[in-house]
Parts: sequence; C-alpha cells; structure tokens
Amino acid sequence: MALKAFTGKSPRILVTGAVGQIGSELTPALRQRYGAENVVAAGHKKPPSPELRDGGPFEFIDVTRRETIEAVVEKYNIDTIYHLAAILSAAGEKNPQLAWDVNINGLYNVLEVARERKLARVFCPSSIAAFGPETPRDNTPQETVLRPRTMYGVTKVTGELLCDYYFYRFGVDVRGVRYPGIISSETPPGGGTTDYAVEIFYEAIKHKRYNCFLREDTVLPMMYMPDCIKATIQLMEADLSRLTRHSDYNLAAFSFSPAELVAEIKKHIPDLACTYNPDFRQQIADSWPRSIDDSAARRDWGWKPDYDLASMVADMLEKLGKKHAEGKL
Repeated sequence: MALKAFTGKSPRILVTGAVGQIGSELTPALRQRYGAENVVAAGHKKPPSPELRDGGPFEFIDVTRRETIEAVVEKYNIDTIYHLAAILSAAGEKNPQLAWDVNINGLYNVLEVARERKLARVFCPSSIAAFGPETPRDNTPQETVLRPRTMYGVTKVTGELLCDYYFYRFGVDVRGVRYPGIISSETPPGGGTTDYAVEIFYEAIKHKRYNCFLREDTVLPMMYMPDCIKATIQLMEADLSRLTRHSDYNLAAFSFSPAELVAEIKKHIPDLACTYNPDFRQQIADSWPRSIDDSAARRDWGWKPDYDLASMVADMLEKLGKKHAEGKL
C-alpha cells in the first residue's frame, strides 16, 4: 500500500468496533503501519481472531457508555479514533432502537471525547445506505437527495451532519466515506444487505450451491476489503488543506448483480448452483444506488481502487480455498 504516513511521531490510535467486518482487518493493517503498541482494538466482545486478540492491546468498550471510551483514551494517551462500532442495515431493521442508540449516541460520545480532549483526528464511516429511493441510482452524485428508508440509513445521514457540525463548530478533524458493500475473506457477514456477496463464496466452496436473498438482477456498488482499508488510511493521512469535504466522501470500486457474481465465480467453480428467494432485504437494496460518482475522492486525495470484479473473485476463492483445505472455513 503506497501511502504517505503521518509525519512526526506515530499516532496513538483507538479502533472501536474492532471485532467487526472492517475493524478486524483494518486493525492489523494499522498495527503493521504504526506499530502494534500504538493501536488499541476495542469492542464489546472477545475477538475470535488470535491475531486481533494477541497482536496488540485490546479493551472492552460500550460506545453508548461514554466513560468506557474516556477510560481507554486516557489509559493509552489516544489521539486518533477510527470509530467503526455500528449496527448494520438488516440488523438495524430488526432492532431500530438499538441501531439509533449505538450508531448515534455512540458517535456523539466519541465526538464529545474528541472535542474535550482535543484529539488530532477521528474517522467515522457513512454508507450508501444514506441514499434513498429518490436518489439518482446511476452514477449517484456527491451532492444529492438523502432520504433513506432504513434506520441504519437515517443514522448515517444524521452522523454525516453531526460530524460536519463538530468540524465547523468545534474544529474536530472528522473524516469519513460512504462505504459501498464490503467483501471480505476474513470475517463472516455481520447483518448487512450486501452480505450475500460474502456468503456466496463460503457456500460455493463448501456446498457448491447458494440461496440468494436478493433478486439476480439487483445491481449494487461493492468494494473488496483491501481497497476499503487503503481508502480509509489514505483519507486519514491526507493533508487537511486538500479536502473539500469531511464526513461524506462518495467511494466506489465496482458494481455488479448476484447473477454477474455467480457467472464470475462459475469460471472457477463451474458446478455452482444459485437460487433466488428475495426477502425483506430486497426492499432495502432497491432503495440504494447501482453505481457511485466518487470523483471528489479521486480529485481530493487520489483515491483509486486496485481490484475489479474478476480480480476480487479470484483472490477471495484463493484465500477461502486455503482456509477450507486447512479445515478453518
């Protein structure tokens, strides 16, 4: 990853939600980059991964309880927070009250700690869930209608506005991107509408069949985890003077439908069979964009993805195939 690191001393980093899909891979990447002792992983449950659990400091945090954040920030002299703790889209529809509590009150607590302790930088991701049915679905603009129909989406729009407020009102350097669906070979799905694009690889390798919860023609923006990590660190290391936005950069890599993904996987596993039985997540997916205009990110901080659909599929199958052969899948 050819990125320019922070100048001077290494940042002292706290990663909330470190046991989740993005956190479990971002945390080791940050530890490799800045030193394991400088990156504290935090979550509300024990990490299943030995690398995450034993590769550096780990603390239990409940982001809805501000004192637990403050204690860790003080204990480790934290100056940078990657705030990833969140309830995702499908899980949020099952428990919208919890989604609001974790996603908004948790973010508020992080921002207040950052304001009071004058932290150097905060990362808080948004999502394509911030868009809604009235949003243009093709090449979705950076500036556009934000009227989501899910609690997760509502919390993301609210979070974008709250982060911008803390930047302009209090000078807290908050940064964020609107993540598309993220595909990972390291962690199982965690309650998102785009989870089919991860589940299908496990089922293809183990059983050569998959029952998809979205229609075969449902096109959504996606991104492979290595690009997700690259974009996140790249934005956090960008010079503030180059940024024309703060908490809501559109981010894109490639778009595809379940049928297109199946066709690509079948190039490697020809006897894969896929059926389609849309559930409540179909309505969520139908309210999201098919493709994203991320020209602001490309212009301001040089964003460019490394993976396309074909290279992502090949890499996923190679990594998961090795795990399956070792009995770890």
